[in-house]
Amino acid sequence: MHSLTTLLVASLATLALTKPVPQITTKGFSVTGTVAKPLPAYPVRLARVYEKYGKPVPSNIAAAAAAATETGSVPAIPEESDVAYLSEVNIGGQTLTLDFDTGSADLWVFSSELASSYTEGHAIYNPNKSKTAKKLNGATWKIRYGDGSGASGDVYTDDVEVAGITVKGQAVELASKVSSQFLQDPDNDGLLGLAFSSINTVQPKPQTTWFDTAAAQGLFAKSLFTVDLKQGAPGTYDFGYIDSSKYTGKITYTDINESQGFWEFTGTGYGVGDGNFQEQDIDAIADTGTTLLLMDDSIVEDYYSQVDGAEVDQQQGGYVFPCSAQLPDMILGIGSGQATIPGGLMSLGAVSRGSSSCFGGLQSNQGVGLSIYGDIFLKAVLAVFDADNKRFGFAPKSS
Repeated sequence: MHSLTTLLVASLATLALTKPVPQITTKGFSVTGTVAKPLPAYPVRLARVYEKYGKPVPSNIAAAAAAATETGSVPAIPEESDVAYLSEVNIGGQTLTLDFDTGSADLWVFSSELASSYTEGHAIYNPNKSKTAKKLNGATWKIRYGDGSGASGDVYTDDVEVAGITVKGQAVELASKVSSQFLQDPDNDGLLGLAFSSINTVQPKPQTTWFDTAAAQGLFAKSLFTVDLKQGAPGTYDFGYIDSSKYTGKITYTDINESQGFWEFTGTGYGVGDGNFQEQDIDAIADTGTTLLLMDDSIVEDYYSQVDGAEVDQQQGGYVFPCSAQLPDMILGIGSGQATIPGGLMSLGAVSRGSSSCFGGLQSNQGVGLSIYGDIFLKAVLAVFDADNKRFGFAPKSS
């Protein structure tokens, strides 16, 4: 598997932003996320997932994504679909709104190097307005996406502040070229990657992520962060500490495999509703930058066999069902525990304005060999990304 080649899910839509409220603690801090409005056609979103992990985009998904892109079709998905979460970041004294993404390792921003026609509605980073910006001579980056879109540019270093904590000399990737698809997303000004620095895309020398740079500068009491995403409400990213008020019981941990640069672990199986738990190894990645839960066909088919009226819609690129259907819970085995995703979290909402057909939050990974545990899963738990101990943890939410 090669390094990240896609900015998933949050890169095309018009997003409505509620400004985050930071909560600072000693050697740790919290960033409140924001709820995004809907994104475009589901096939486009699916195509980006496969490209993100270096896998071929299945032909039916590619065709559906291309059709949606060419026609400019943007379904009016209900706001509660929770397709992305954004947070404020200050770079060289300039505030941008970024998507925190545990499935990538780049800090990528709209910049003053873009033509003005490409920056309308965006907050942009201008290194000439920063007293601390320095160009990283000879460094470049380039990203291509599954639907043919992409971005590229050069690299600076600058002070990057989140929730009052400043990381000095952080690599910041400035876009000098972006494809037209990104113009539909004026509130998302880029992303802040939280995967491992080994998959950073800067050439000729990859750069460390903001999280790794902060840890190296001794800004955290513990080199970990937690993710507490909410359904239809702001979530939080807490860095350097675990807030015990956000979960109940105990945290269950499992070792991660960072060899491919992701928060990757082996799940122990799954269950659907009140059915028996099926023990099996599931190679999984915890990814805040993916809206969906993507798993093997056999698991997806098992789940939707218990949903009245569920069927694969080729136009949508995945499973749909009557919005009135009662969805069963999804149980995922992790370490010695089991995480339950309530059925109420398993729908992304109507496929188009006024439609009675809804798109499923669980979809096929098309046999790519790994499962992506995106926001559908992460909204159900308090998730712990522990770099110190090379492990991923989860616990039931306290609310």
